[in-house]
Amino acid sequence: MKALLIGGTGPTGPHVVRGLLARGFVVTILHSGRHETPEIPPEVEHVHADAYDVEAIGTALGRRNFDLCISTYGRLRRNAEFFAGRVGRFLSVGGFPAYRGYMNAGILDPPGLPVPTREDAPLVQRPEEDEKGFRIARTEEAVFDAQPEATHLRYPWVYGPRQPAPREWIIVRRILDRRPHIILADGGLTLSHFGYAENLAHAVLLAVDQPERAAGQIFNCGDQTVPTLRQVVETIADAMGHRWEIIPMPWEIAGPAKPLVGQPWTTHRVISLTKIESVLGYRDVVAPADGLIRTARWLAENRPEPGGPEERVLEDPFDYDAEDRLISGYRKALASVPEPIWSEGRSPGWGMAYSGPGGRGRSRTTFEP
Repeated sequence: MKALLIGGTGPTGPHVVRGLLARGFVVTILHSGRHETPEIPPEVEHVHADAYDVEAIGTALGRRNFDLCISTYGRLRRNAEFFAGRVGRFLSVGGFPAYRGYMNAGILDPPGLPVPTREDAPLVQRPEEDEKGFRIARTEEAVFDAQPEATHLRYPWVYGPRQPAPREWIIVRRILDRRPHIILADGGLTLSHFGYAENLAHAVLLAVDQPERAAGQIFNCGDQTVPTLRQVVETIADAMGHRWEIIPMPWEIAGPAKPLVGQPWTTHRVISLTKIESVLGYRDVVAPADGLIRTARWLAENRPEPGGPEERVLEDPFDYDAEDRLISGYRKALASVPEPIWSEGRSPGWGMAYSGPGGRGRSRTTFEP
């Protein structure tokens, strides 16, 4: 069996390649050649071509046919059209921005995606809502027009080694720089779906293993649990032995938290995995906390260049002087807020249904089962 992987040198690529080899495939990867990685086994054939240029792909591959094509990179709709009749199966990888409101939460009323968002949720219908999301949604339609039995996987933001937009570097660099505090918007309680590279590769390979179940289907992919931004920060800091103060600020003034939130809202972006769990039997192969720790340690050992392409993509200036001035001003503002005088001496409570720390006490001194 022959498999072609378009891409292959990104965060998920080596895991997919090794999985295909273990399943007996003879593997070819097609990529630009600009980002070779030693993680690709030597028996894998490399074809160098521009994956965004279907004519270049045709020149590079000639009349070759494959039993399987996994397209993770390039001009997806054109790849689907080009490989119609040339491959036994076609798997494609897209992304969550196809969902209406994923990149533009403000078009929904009230703002924010439904939690969780399923595969049958509305997609972006007009370019004025979100130009990128519109193109992604139309690309999905074009893939199935050209390859009716295709399998399409919607990816979240990927994390892991060799990620070109490493969100975790926002945290790791501050730890390496021994920052005593970090600013989080709205307490860092935002939930946003991510996927560890090895977990996403596992999802792809499950689709490879189950052609009848996967044919003609769209599946959301991602980690099975979604930590808050605060939990992400605390997990990485604990693993790196760093202690700092988390400064929660209202979103309206928490400018330094923008790169970590990654959107102009602190609304949640949580996607349903029920379909891939029930149809393909997906389960995380790496716990998200372990994935975060592995990613953080890899970044600490392979530090992005200050001001380099990764930091430019993240748009974090790491301007610690400005952050310190903001924290100082915020603390002074908080200190100036007077304590309210509550009518009849009754301050707001947690509600009588709450029985946790500081809540409603027990009605009896002894427990009687």
